[in-house]
Amino acid sequence: MPEWLKTPLGQYLIAWEQARLDTLLANIFGYNALQIGLAETDLLRSNRMPLHLCAGEVPARNAAAPPTSLIDVPCNPAALPFASASLDLAVLAHVLEFSDTPHQLLREAERVLVADGNIIVCGFNPYSLWGRRRKQEAWPWNGKYYSAAKVRDWLTVLGFEVQSCQYGGYVPAVESSEWLARWKWLDRVGRRCWPICGAAWILHGIKRVHGMRLIQPKWREKCARAKNLAPVARKLSGNKKTGETWKP
Repeated sequence: MPEWLKTPLGQYLIAWEQARLDTLLANIFGYNALQIGLAETDLLRSNRMPLHLCAGEVPARNAAAPPTSLIDVPCNPAALPFASASLDLAVLAHVLEFSDTPHQLLREAERVLVADGNIIVCGFNPYSLWGRRRKQEAWPWNGKYYSAAKVRDWLTVLGFEVQSCQYGGYVPAVESSEWLARWKWLDRVGRRCWPICGAAWILHGIKRVHGMRLIQPKWREKCARAKNLAPVARKLSGNKKTGETWKP
């Protein structure tokens, strides 16, 4: 992956995503932010939270090569070593396409986020010019691309409220910088004519937790009186001293 990011096409993708994330993350506040994926790039640079962490699997590299990864917490992204409801922001950058358990990865992100926490998901669009190059051996063409609509449904099931979805990257998947510059005009036309056919998409969701209010019965402190017969008015005929009986 680091080698492809250094190519003109990789730099083109990172430039677009970094520009959108800089604008999006600048207005998200909290204490703890987590980045998963694209560990070679600091995608959280515009966010003002005091703690930035990068988690993921450490790739095997040559001992003579200098380290380029920014991973702080080596782990499996599908089993994050963080307590539940401990993070305010999670950025998942192109990890769903290359994960064997994408649903579990999203469930883990939902678990570690606090109520009203933010999640940012970046992915490749299968319905684009880049999607036609799939099934190749090299990264990023060997992944299983998911559409933004499908990931939106997954987030909705987990209780997220999707706030926005952005598409970008309308040029063909050319490798040379010369041909990339020639096709740059498609970015302007694509945003206007076929906006959902960009090479990549960015989803922003907020975790919603519905509150619960217990409604308890209001018991009366004073018990109801037992039923009894109503008194019947009686009248006396004659003199009581004479021993005459009472008559109703």
